[in-house]
Amino acid sequence: MNELEERHYKNFEQIKSTNESDQDFWHARDLQIILEYAEWRNFCKVIEKAKTVCVKSGFAVNDHFVEFNKMVDLGSRSQRQIEDVKLSRYACYLIVQNGDPSKPVIANGQTYFAIQTRRQELSDNEAFRNLGEDEQRLFLRNEMKAHNKLLVETASVAGVKTNLDFAVFQNHGYKGLYGGLDAQAIHQRKELKKSQKILDHMGSTELAANLFRATQTEEKLKRDKVSGKKNANQTHFEVGAKVRDTIKELGGIMPEDLQKPDRSIKQLVNKQQKKLVGKEENKK
Repeated sequence: MNELEERHYKNFEQIKSTNESDQDFWHARDLQIILEYAEWRNFCKVIEKAKTVCVKSGFAVNDHFVEFNKMVDLGSRSQRQIEDVKLSRYACYLIVQNGDPSKPVIANGQTYFAIQTRRQELSDNEAFRNLGEDEQRLFLRNEMKAHNKLLVETASVAGVKTNLDFAVFQNHGYKGLYGGLDAQAIHQRKELKKSQKILDHMGSTELAANLFRATQTEEKLKRDKVSGKKNANQTHFEVGAKVRDTIKELGGIMPEDLQKPDRSIKQLVNKQQKKLVGKEENKK
């Protein structure tokens, strides 16, 4: 993470507040300053766009954007009442997604709030939390398959056309996330055979990091209307690298250092199928 990105991340953390339910939120007035909007009226336009997206996504605006008034000091012992908005993590995510893309702080905000939102989604998903490690791996692996298909389609629009093109494209994502290691190097590190798939030999934590890499690359390719193989490859690398930086910021273990599970996804699927067959036979 470069110095500018690190400063932005720290700023987003510093203005974060926590309510009585231990939920994080941000004040729009504070976010306005960090996102470098000089005038409140201009920032309000971005907030309104974010609200529209929130509604279209099927969420209640009032759950994520809470308007209120507060008093501010003007000097000379005088005060004035101004409007403000309490923003959920998801609201902040929508705001930076609809902000001025030419600002580096907006780009860094997109990564910061996207990662935070995804982590919270998984944390809030009670069904997912209650799954064991093997079940979480199966769930995330299936998610990865679905999103890899979408990533292939989106990358194809950007100019990644052939199987070789996509292999190179995927390697750029791996190199960003794994500190320079490509698919072959990851294979060697995990001591896998050539025919074995890397994703089938990852634990839930590693799969989650790769799933986030895939989903955010897909979104960024679309959002920035990336064109050309070279630019698509660079985008994939940059997203992977930012996910890696965030893992480091949070004190997590680097993906290449995570322990390889004892059983592959294929073995877990076979185990599940045997259980189902056993249940069916017991019913007879």
